[in-house]
Amino acid sequence: MSFTFLFRTMTRDFAKVSVCQHVQSFHTGCQLLAAEKALLVKLRKTTGYTFINCKKALERFDNDITQAETWLHEEAQKEGWSRASKLEGRKAKEGLVGLFIQDTAAVMVEVNCETDFVARNDKFQQLVKDVSFATLAHHRNKTQSKTGYVKSILAGDELNKLCVDEGASLSDRVALTIGCLGENLSVRRAVTVDVPAEWHIGSYVHGGVQGQTEVAMGRYAALVVFQGGEKENWDVLGRKLGQHIVGEAPVALGNMDDLPCGESETRLLPQTFLGDPSRTVAEFLRGQQARVLDFIRFQCGESLNDKVK
Repeated sequence: MSFTFLFRTMTRDFAKVSVCQHVQSFHTGCQLLAAEKALLVKLRKTTGYTFINCKKALERFDNDITQAETWLHEEAQKEGWSRASKLEGRKAKEGLVGLFIQDTAAVMVEVNCETDFVARNDKFQQLVKDVSFATLAHHRNKTQSKTGYVKSILAGDELNKLCVDEGASLSDRVALTIGCLGENLSVRRAVTVDVPAEWHIGSYVHGGVQGQTEVAMGRYAALVVFQGGEKENWDVLGRKLGQHIVGEAPVALGNMDDLPCGESETRLLPQTFLGDPSRTVAEFLRGQQARVLDFIRFQCGESLNDKVK
């Protein structure tokens, strides 16, 4: 009897120990899984890459999130260049015009994609921002010793060679975005202006993207350089002139004393003013004691063959 009792006691105690070990192992496993899941979520949020690729990167580098992020970017860059070469030649006439004004300088850029769907994507809009800031930084570095009115126009290879953050070229950034979005993208053109302190920059963006406050974006945009007017009305005056330029699409400035030649008028100053059809733009400006010195209008996807620079 004593032997049987002893055997049962030992069996019961062994079972308790075994259960405790399994419970501890289960809790430890849950903690590890939770930690790995948190890393996965963080990496996904930081990089924007798929959960599958983020999981693969973490497994590859034993949950080292820094190395995993670096590897993901490198792989995405390779994939982007590969896709870019395959998609090259496909028409990209959709996209956005980006416009940014800071103090006495302004930049306007056009970035193209294949579909309006991609133009609404956050990654594409971030590319428009990157192009805008890189172009303005380049303009300031190049013209910092110049005074007066300075206007720069960039296109094609000149734009693609510009540097973005951490020394990468703009063409690298475009390829990376192509890898993410799967469409042909191109940075088509950019213009920057810098004005003296007594001049002003007005602007207008039509079909604007909601939620984008730092860089205004839309399908049509205009920059207008003007002088004069009441200080409290500068913003309104610049916006009204910008609206007219977007709506009426002038291709030349003209003179204040030019006579209008009807609905086919392509000079800005003799055109019928969009905000008040009873006056020409020149007459409106006289009433504001102001004058336009220059303007630039971008329409996304427009033909550039007949554009006057």
